Amino acid sequence: MGSESGAPLLEVREVTKSFGAVAAVQGVSFELYGGEAHALLGENGAGKSTIVKMLAGVHRPDSGDVVVEGAPQTFAGPADARDAGISIIYQEPSLFPDLSVAENIFVGRLPLLAGRRLDRAGMVRRSTEIFARLGVALDPTRPARGLSVADQQLVEIAKALSLNAKVLVMDEPTAALTNVEVDRLFEVIATLRRGGAAVLFISHRLEEVFASCQRVTIMRDGRLVRTATIDEVTVEDIIRSMVGRDLEQLFPKTETTPREVVLDVQGLSSEGVFVDVDLQVRAGEIVALAGLVGAGRTEVARAVFGIDRRTAGTVRLLGKELPNGRPRKAMAAGMALVPEDRRQQGLVMDMPIDQNVALASLNELSRVGLILRSRETRLATEWARRLQLKFGRMRGPVSTLSGGNQQKVVLGKWLARAPRLLIIDEPTRGIDVGTKAEVHRILDELVAGGMAVLMISSELPEVLGMADRVLVLCEGRVTGDFTRAEADEDSIMRAAAGLSATGAA
Repeated sequence: MGSESGAPLLEVREVTKSFGAVAAVQGVSFELYGGEAHALLGENGAGKSTIVKMLAGVHRPDSGDVVVEGAPQTFAGPADARDAGISIIYQEPSLFPDLSVAENIFVGRLPLLAGRRLDRAGMVRRSTEIFARLGVALDPTRPARGLSVADQQLVEIAKALSLNAKVLVMDEPTAALTNVEVDRLFEVIATLRRGGAAVLFISHRLEEVFASCQRVTIMRDGRLVRTATIDEVTVEDIIRSMVGRDLEQLFPKTETTPREVVLDVQGLSSEGVFVDVDLQVRAGEIVALAGLVGAGRTEVARAVFGIDRRTAGTVRLLGKELPNGRPRKAMAAGMALVPEDRRQQGLVMDMPIDQNVALASLNELSRVGLILRSRETRLATEWARRLQLKFGRMRGPVSTLSGGNQQKVVLGKWLARAPRLLIIDEPTRGIDVGTKAEVHRILDELVAGGMAVLMISSELPEVLGMADRVLVLCEGRVTGDFTRAEADEDSIMRAAAGLSATGAA
């Protein structure tokens, strides 16, 4: 699969693509070589997805060329791109759940024996060989239904190799993976590179880029900013290139003096999920819940808000005990919850932006049971201004917004209720570095104004950069409680692994 002469496997030459009056990609060029993982970076809207769709044969360039092994290509559709040796591994694979793993690998080109009988043994044998090459243990005969996202991605990678793909494009492949699954994916990428393939890797997580890639190409506003080897750049260089300015503080943090206790949780338990959790959040502070995936952080937040019933313990907001499993009562008392999955749980994707912002405030916006459109628009416009929302039309569907702007809509929906406590689960997951800084700025302003914030985050830099106190969970128990001064990466990770005694409060 490699390139013996050292010539690039794939070249993007002066590619331009516009949609109406919007120039999505303008004169972008870069090269991919066999045996390298090459990161394509940029904020949401920088043009990365348009590049991927041109490589996939979904879009055709208005000008410029996609060149594979020295030959310019014209892709009439995705099949042409696959035939040229380009495979796309998307963040959310689309397998046929009722087919076996092997059948998914060979779907559309199932091998046949005499009499048009399906060569199942041949598919299983070939699939087993590919998984052995990748260094992973996956049963080709099991149905695809029930596979983890990580294993589904491995099936897609195996499918690409069965097609003799020379170039694999991985679009945000780690967004839904655990740390262990990410490590395994990196091992697979290293195996692909040793086999001579070129990997184009797209991720918002810069630590992953430094861990797995040899070169980076950075885009901004549809244009190429620079291509460099990984040892020529720092995180700060990449951020500056992506956003076009120095990010003096990715984690803006105003020093505040915590005031009265807003949230007081004692002995909170949910049978089989978490046990005996105590926590307090004061006005003017951010308390972070840290821990590994599956530690019970989100489940604690859901029980505090009343979405899930607790089996023991008390939840008090401003001294008043809240009833068990009653989120409406929690909202009425001054609590708000921004969920981790904003698309499924925080927004109605087909509804307009302004109606999404108004969703949690319908009682206040209605008169005799009718929602007043003028109030709805006024409320949404005010929060769009305050949160610096970037949008086309306020009446356009919220699905048209970038991930970062969707997160701002969910924030606006809850902030419009003027809550005393904001619970926010993974506040910056899946959004670009520039918008992360904006979300952090918003949280800092809210806390400086006296709000109490309970933040759940899997990103240690975010926890260390924004939290005044850090509570660490391991297997449903609090194993660490650190002040901002005490918290560091090592102590948090030891507590998350259950290796550390609880620190000082």
